Amino acid sequence: MLKCRTDLIQLRESCQKSIAAEKGRILICAGTGCVAGGSLEIYDQLQKLMAEKGISYSVELAEESDQKAIGLKKSGCHGFCEMGPLVRIEPQGYLYTKVQLDDCQEIVQKTVVEGQLIERLAYQKSGRIYPKQKDIPFYKKQTRVVLEHCGHIDATSLEEYLGIGGYVALEKALFEVDAESIINVISDSNLRGRGGGGFPTGKKWVQVRRQREGPKYIVCNGDEGDPGAFMDRSIMEGDPHRMLEGMMIAGIACGASEGYIYVRAEYPMAVGRLKNAIAEATKFGILGENILGSGFNFQIQINRGAGAFVCGEGSALTASIEGKRGMPRVKPPRTVEQGLFGKPTVLNNVETFANVPGILLKGAAWYKSMGPENSPGTKAFALTGNIENTGLIEVPMGTTLREVIFDVGGGMRGETEFKAVQIGGPSGGCLTKEHLDLPLDFDSLKKVGAMIGSGGLVVMDSNTCMVEVARFFMNFTQKESCGKCVPCREGTKRMLEILERIVAGQGRDGDIELLLDLADTITATALCGLGKTAALPVVGTIKSFRDEYEAHIYEKRCPAGSCQKLKRIGIDPLLCKGCSKCTRACPVGAISGKIKAPFKIDNEKCIKCEACISICAFHAIKEER
Repeated sequence: MLKCRTDLIQLRESCQKSIAAEKGRILICAGTGCVAGGSLEIYDQLQKLMAEKGISYSVELAEESDQKAIGLKKSGCHGFCEMGPLVRIEPQGYLYTKVQLDDCQEIVQKTVVEGQLIERLAYQKSGRIYPKQKDIPFYKKQTRVVLEHCGHIDATSLEEYLGIGGYVALEKALFEVDAESIINVISDSNLRGRGGGGFPTGKKWVQVRRQREGPKYIVCNGDEGDPGAFMDRSIMEGDPHRMLEGMMIAGIACGASEGYIYVRAEYPMAVGRLKNAIAEATKFGILGENILGSGFNFQIQINRGAGAFVCGEGSALTASIEGKRGMPRVKPPRTVEQGLFGKPTVLNNVETFANVPGILLKGAAWYKSMGPENSPGTKAFALTGNIENTGLIEVPMGTTLREVIFDVGGGMRGETEFKAVQIGGPSGGCLTKEHLDLPLDFDSLKKVGAMIGSGGLVVMDSNTCMVEVARFFMNFTQKESCGKCVPCREGTKRMLEILERIVAGQGRDGDIELLLDLADTITATALCGLGKTAALPVVGTIKSFRDEYEAHIYEKRCPAGSCQKLKRIGIDPLLCKGCSKCTRACPVGAISGKIKAPFKIDNEKCIKCEACISICAFHAIKEER
């Protein structure tokens, strides 16, 4: 138990010496993606092989000793999910990709014992080998601030966090500056909330501090409900103490002694890592009563949500923590006035809190040196879809969409053509080729009818049907509606019905106008943010791809060829030899004709099973667009 600041400083120095004493370290990615690919089995196998060979290793941060050992660690997400399972070797800085159990023997012998690079496990692109992680284009184009330790430390160890400078910002907040100074530096940095709306964090903290009523609460939103988003999950899994430190600093600044983390139950690994971090911090006296003898008390507890998207909204989230049904309420009063248990509450998301320690230590000017003036700092994005390098990235605010997709993401997969990106999930908007040089920041996106949201980026190529994309997101939003207000409950249902008719080939004249009218009504009258932004994917796709909607409605054709009920299969009369094989393969008798003459397909009967395409030896049968 650490009883004073001196105890913490001494423990940190000891941890730093222990890290420095390591002969090297092997970091196996234990983020959710790599674990699903078998990384924990790789960890066990490496441990077994090193023991068999008599190699001195340590799975925990050991005391400094004369006998230097190799640290064998389970780290958080490295970010390069497309290439997992990932293994990082230090001090060389090697990053091995797509590692399998069979590779462990060679890794131990060639790299651990002999210090040699295994070229076939290193990342390769266009014939070039990238042995070191820092040189891989995916990482080289990033600026990792919030994610700087993810993949580089043992995600389950408080000592490791201390060893890389953890809780120094908390020390400063407790012993060197007052609450007003903390709020001033956060306000001066212009840190804006990373959960979606981009509200100034310092302004929110000021409002809570000014409230006379108590107790006050610090609530961290780790719900992260957007499809394809996993930024907050990766921080909670890979660097949980950083987030806890940010929450505690917020508590000092705002006069709160209790914190709550709201995280979805579908994140079991994140929940486990958070529980471990809270337990360790409490054990060492960094959490609890009279922290480090400062007189400051702070407790943190975890609340698991059932996965309702609407609980990402502030008032629905606090209602859920209270044990009530997660439904938004009318505002004002705002959460800063009457939030959790009806008391003043600071509500920020995981990434926002994770930014706080760095800002307090390095200052507002450092933070504002990254990104545009009104949207400074960096932003983590989950890059998914039809792109070469999927994964977790972090870039300065104001980075263009082109840089993210083609420099960091490596361009489109399979040499297909870029078509669009859905940003911000179902609450976001659609960006197209004309937006490739658009800076990704709060204000620039707002001008084109989009928003960063929590940071999901779903990249789509020319084979993607934008009407189906709109239907997918509307289906998600409609199912996730809490049903409290009529515009969202009934309006999204009507919009979904229209979209389902269109993709089924039953679109009608006037459907596009009706969708836009419904969108305007829902946006103007819905109770909460979910309803007010529900129509954005529909409005965005109509604005940029109206011709696709019209093709579905008037021509009964899907230009992308992905809507099953609108597929049309035809026989090229110039290639057809009239062999009749296709008629025998068709299960519904949709093909007719005479031997040695071109055959025809009745698309009214055709069920689009494509059996005829696979059996045609002359490649005469093709899908028509």
